[in-house]
Amino acid sequence: MKSWKALVYCFLVQASFITQGAVWDITYPKNINHETIHNQYAIALLELALQKTGVRYQLHQTDNVLTQQRAIQLLTDNRQINVMWSMTDVDRETLLTPIRIPIYKGLIGWRVLLMHKNNQDSLANLDPINMRKLTLVQGLNWPDNKILRSNGFNVVNATEHLEAFRLMRDRQVSLFARSVIEVLDELGKPELTEGLQLEPDYVLQYPTAMYFFVNTGDRILQKLLEQGLQEAVKDGSMDALFEQTYAALLAKIDLTDRIKIPLKNPLLPNTTPVGDRQLWYAQ
Repeated sequence: MKSWKALVYCFLVQASFITQGAVWDITYPKNINHETIHNQYAIALLELALQKTGVRYQLHQTDNVLTQQRAIQLLTDNRQINVMWSMTDVDRETLLTPIRIPIYKGLIGWRVLLMHKNNQDSLANLDPINMRKLTLVQGLNWPDNKILRSNGFNVVNATEHLEAFRLMRDRQVSLFARSVIEVLDELGKPELTEGLQLEPDYVLQYPTAMYFFVNTGDRILQKLLEQGLQEAVKDGSMDALFEQTYAALLAKIDLTDRIKIPLKNPLLPNTTPVGDRQLWYAQ
C-alpha cells in the first residue's frame, strides 16, 4: 500500500512540474571521454527520453571531469549530480537505482581486441585458448575486469584509462579488450593508440548493459526516465538514434564477419531484461 501511494505521489509531483511550467535541472558527470561519439549518444538519448515526458528541463554537465568511482559516490550521496550512465553489476544496483533499458543495446559487452602492430607475427595464430594465456589489460575497478578474469583471462590491472593505453603502447601487455562502440574513436586518437591496431578475427561477447542510474531516493526522476525511454523504445525513436549513430561504425569493424567468443557474466543482476529482444542488438 505504501509503495502504491509513493508511486501516485511521484506522478502527482511530475504532473505539477509540467503544469506549473517548472524547469527540471538535471546534472550528469563530465567524464574523460566526454567528446566521443558514444558519450554524445548517451547525452542525446537522455535528452530524447526527457523530451518524451513533456517535462521542461535543463541538462547540465559538471565543470570538472569525474572518474566513474567518484561519480558513483557523489550520486550515492545525492551530491552535485542526479544522473549518470555506467555498466551495471550487482554492487552498482545496490548503491543506485538503474533504469533497466540498455543504452547501447548491449554492445558494451561486445569487445574487440587492440594489439600492438609490432606483435602481429606473434599473434597471427591467436585462438580462444591461447589468447587466455596472454596478458590482457583492464581498469582496476571496471566490471569487465572481473568478468574477463572469471572467464579465464590473464588480466593486468591499470589504475585508470590512460594507463591502460600506455601499457599497450609500451608493449607491456598483449591485448586490450574494447567495446565496439568505443574502439574506433580511440583509434582516431594517436596520443592514445599510436602503434595499436584491431585484432582482425574475433569479438568477445558477454551479456551486460550500460544503464542510466539515479539516486535510490529519487523516485521522480526514475519514473520520468523510465517513462521517456519506454516511449522511445515503443515509437522507434531510440532505434533510429542508435542506427544513425552506430550503423556505419559497426560496418567498419566488420562485426558480422568476426568469430564470436561467448563469455559468461557472473556480475549480471537477475533483473536484467535479457528476454526482451527489442532492447538488445542482434545480427
